[in-house]
Amino acid sequence: MIAHRVKPATVFFGGGTPSLLSLKQLEKILGTFQNQSWGPVGEWTVECNPATVSKDKAELLKQAGVNRISMGVQSLDPDLLDRLGRIHSREQVFRSFDILRSVGFENINLDLMFGIPTQTMTQWQSTLDEITEMKSDHISCYEVIYEEDTALYRQLKAGEFDIDEELAAEMYEALILQTERSGFLQYEIANFARSQPGDSSSRYPAFAALHNINYWEGGDFYGVGPAATEWVSGIRRKHWSNTQLYCDQIEKGARGIEFEETLSTEARMGESAAFSLRMNAGIDLNSFEKRFGVRAEKHWKEAMEKAQSKRLAELTSESFRLTKKGLRFADAVGSDFVHITP
Repeated sequence: MIAHRVKPATVFFGGGTPSLLSLKQLEKILGTFQNQSWGPVGEWTVECNPATVSKDKAELLKQAGVNRISMGVQSLDPDLLDRLGRIHSREQVFRSFDILRSVGFENINLDLMFGIPTQTMTQWQSTLDEITEMKSDHISCYEVIYEEDTALYRQLKAGEFDIDEELAAEMYEALILQTERSGFLQYEIANFARSQPGDSSSRYPAFAALHNINYWEGGDFYGVGPAATEWVSGIRRKHWSNTQLYCDQIEKGARGIEFEETLSTEARMGESAAFSLRMNAGIDLNSFEKRFGVRAEKHWKEAMEKAQSKRLAELTSESFRLTKKGLRFADAVGSDFVHITP
């Protein structure tokens, strides 16, 4: 229903674990992609679990045009993997990485978590040492989030462990130091990528995730599948999360949309600014003016001065961006841009 409307610059196949699919299932899905008249896609990412990567699947993905893999490692400590309920072992992480490299993938992201219950700084540093030694092209790293209806959330509520925010902050600092020492450039709060010669003239390093950058810069994107969201021409939509309900809607010729909302220009500006501040490059002032017809530094003069006075941000003729200290408080700073009414 949307294939004829788009010519995607990037595709992200995930928000789940596509590598769990059988070879035959993957062939069918990838064949559907290839049958579209889109031509080559600049960046096509597929999420994989280390326990479900095989050489046959890796070769199939590569032949279909997939050129980026995001692998959910989370930790290399066996006890922590068990606590997280992960189905893979540390050994499978290394094996799967080698398989992906052997079939020609030159852009691999490794996902990590820190602040895991009972995780020590020693465990975290050991994982960082081994992960950076693997020489992937990109690392994404997020602090554990306790979502309802998960085992970790129930354990937290039952008092089985406490959240140590100070330790989590120290782990984040260790992450920054380790990635920088290993040749990665931080370009977003939780994302680090390798660079190439000539990157200095670009806002982002060579192996930055283009699909995610489009999110953070407020670009349009379509979503397909249960629970998928999309943002097109100022309208946000969310598909039904219930898989059966979603499929029923598709069979009726609908898109399975649960709800949609149209954002005002003010709301779009606020979200654009707040998400841009997650990135080291910050708000591109000229692009912002071209898009919304107003200078961001005039629209948010008070908020910018407040952040600068606390040494959380800096303003140049081209951008407004957070300092290293400011990135640690990006949500707090960003809230002044989302909610302010100049």
